[in-house]
Amino acid sequence: MVKMFEEFQKHLMEDKNPSLYFDEIINNKDIYTLYPYTLLRNLIETPQSPIHHPEGNVWKHTMLVIDNAAKRKEISENPIAFMWAALLHDLGKAPTTKFRKGKITSYDHDKVGSELSKRFLCALTNDEELIIQVTALVRWHMQTLFVTKDLPFSNVEEMRSDISIKEIALLSLCDRLGRGDMNETKICEEKENIESFIRKCEERSLSSK
Repeated sequence: MVKMFEEFQKHLMEDKNPSLYFDEIINNKDIYTLYPYTLLRNLIETPQSPIHHPEGNVWKHTMLVIDNAAKRKEISENPIAFMWAALLHDLGKAPTTKFRKGKITSYDHDKVGSELSKRFLCALTNDEELIIQVTALVRWHMQTLFVTKDLPFSNVEEMRSDISIKEIALLSLCDRLGRGDMNETKICEEKENIESFIRKCEERSLSSK
């Protein structure tokens, strides 16, 4: 277990495109039949809305996200936690994804994913600070959508008490760019959404004082 944790972290931190490593081993190593690696393997069988995720299943999305994260990890406040969060951010989709009225949904996958990320990392490492940081990033990664859309699920103050707003913004940017139909126009739109998220978080914090 420790060896695989170190191997995963090495590729997350050193590879230009970590997806090449993870795509290669997920179908070629028996380790993915063992817990906690089954939590990652389950993502292959988890569908997503083709409207929002034309790239396909959650695994394909995750691979795009970690490649985008690898390009930006140098500007993260905690690159190791950031890259692990990119890999684990959608673990919650496997148990929460359902077909509702003809649509694919994954309500509360952020909350469920936070707990699954904690279990995943606790099975591999005793680094408590890493576990805290990663689970917080996973827990709050959907806040960008909730805050920018003024949805009732937003909770800026609690999020701010757990994790840096800028770290959530950076992970959310990678999450949003990790889709199969991104072009320059859409990339610019997503960057604007992230800026709006940061601005609204700052405004809410000021208004609460």
